[in-house]
Amino acid sequence: MPTRRQLISIALGGFAAFNLAPSALAQTKWDLPAAYPASNFHSENLAQFAADVDKATGGKLKITVHAGASLFKAPEIKRAVQGGQAQIGEILLANFSNEWPVYAADGLPFLADSYDEAAKLYKAQKPLLEKKLGEQGMMLLYSVPWPPQGIYAKKPINSAADLKGVKWRAYSPSTARIAELVGAQPVTVQAAELSQAMATGVVESYMSSGSTGYDTKTYEHLKFFVDTQAWLPKNAVIVNKGAFDALDAATKAALQKAGAEAETRGWATSRAKNTEYLDLLKKNGMTIAAPTPQLKADMKKVGETMQKEWLNKAGPEGKAMLDAFLK
Repeated sequence: MPTRRQLISIALGGFAAFNLAPSALAQTKWDLPAAYPASNFHSENLAQFAADVDKATGGKLKITVHAGASLFKAPEIKRAVQGGQAQIGEILLANFSNEWPVYAADGLPFLADSYDEAAKLYKAQKPLLEKKLGEQGMMLLYSVPWPPQGIYAKKPINSAADLKGVKWRAYSPSTARIAELVGAQPVTVQAAELSQAMATGVVESYMSSGSTGYDTKTYEHLKFFVDTQAWLPKNAVIVNKGAFDALDAATKAALQKAGAEAETRGWATSRAKNTEYLDLLKKNGMTIAAPTPQLKADMKKVGETMQKEWLNKAGPEGKAMLDAFLK
């Protein structure tokens, strides 16, 4: 038989456990699906962001980053966040141009072809993104650009004619359209499957950043990179509005502060990584070249065609955004 003192101790212990229960229940867990490898700078930035949120909220909001398309594939992430299957996610905006042309403004070739120009375009695009995502039950937390896009190929590319008939990786409507305009064969391949696609000859050329080229060990399959600096597409971290609204005021503020810091850090990292990745590609035997005057002229024509097509689809909203950017 327990003594009276032991019974009091047990009762007090139970009371303490009961008092602790509400704070234990107050912990919120979010899943953050992302499409790129854990070693990619976007994924590392997400991991830092999640750690910052954890620290700032004293563990009240725990965000688990699922890198490498391990939870949802790239094209599925936006719908997963919108439908509440994931509370937060990272998407490549240009992937969703068929849904709304303004998502792909940063995928227009040779429109914004430097970090400063990309920042200017983001400033013009951001209010429209916030409005559209809001209408879809989501919110924009932050956005970070990829390094400038160039052309990877098995052979030197001196003009658009050199791309005719080449099996070209398309990862967005914009990259598929470029293939059509230069006469290449578009093949839809997401980042997670790119290494395999090159190894089996499914892909012979593609446009992307030095980051993707290094992540996927492209240098083992394709030996040439033309540094066209065609555009700087952005990844965006989006949040389900219902999940955000369910947070208390302090947690909301901590999440938004960590998001703003991740955006600043991400842009700075992207700039620094661009040079670093090109150096790493060179070290691994890849030939890095500036575009020839002919290729520049050919790709400029492609850019002009795509810009006209985009304006026709984007209508007055897109024109107002473009005018604001070109001011």
